Amino acid sequence: MSKVKVLYVEDELSLALIVADSLEDHGFEVVHRENGQDALNYFKKENADVIILDVMMPLMDGFTAAAEIRKTNPHVPILFLSALTQTEDVVKGFHLGANDYIRKPFKIEELIVRIEALSRRVKRPVHATYVIGDYVLDTNKNVLRHADAEEKLSYREIELVRRLFENRDNVVPREDIIKAYWGDDTYFTGRSLDVFISRIRKYFARDARIKITNVRGIGYIMNID
Repeated sequence: MSKVKVLYVEDELSLALIVADSLEDHGFEVVHRENGQDALNYFKKENADVIILDVMMPLMDGFTAAAEIRKTNPHVPILFLSALTQTEDVVKGFHLGANDYIRKPFKIEELIVRIEALSRRVKRPVHATYVIGDYVLDTNKNVLRHADAEEKLSYREIELVRRLFENRDNVVPREDIIKAYWGDDTYFTGRSLDVFISRIRKYFARDARIKITNVRGIGYIMNID
């Protein structure tokens, strides 16, 4: 079985050495880069299974690097590992397409568990499209199309839409959604999930037949009249 290749981007060399050694001791293949630009250049040529990004780095910060990576690969798991702990920083990271966000200082055991979860969880079909009312969801390009309009969706938005549509007319428990796409990160409460659901409702506003209803205390249900 091949090793999981981790592209680890961190400009603090003493920390990077400790983390890289620990990950390698646990069976991961680690490629270290010191800034976002070098990481982006490497990824475009060599790829990786999981990307770990610091945020505050020279040449190109982690947020910018994540946005650029998402332009070429919408599915590779991205984990931010950052000293930026404000809510707006965490939210920005997820809006840019991150799959996880760990605040420094952290325990290496937690990082390893998160990497293992990401490498198992993000397995998508090569190409899948869904016709949802007047819309077409393209999970390969991470876009939602309506007539001549096209909306770029994040990984989590794509997965939420897909999950709701595949279970349409049935309630999808909110706890199942949070565990599936945010793991055990306690930051993502039900209220945070409501924000994502509200955004998805706006995406489908052009087709009145599509309804996403909050079943109070339980979850969400998609109906298409």
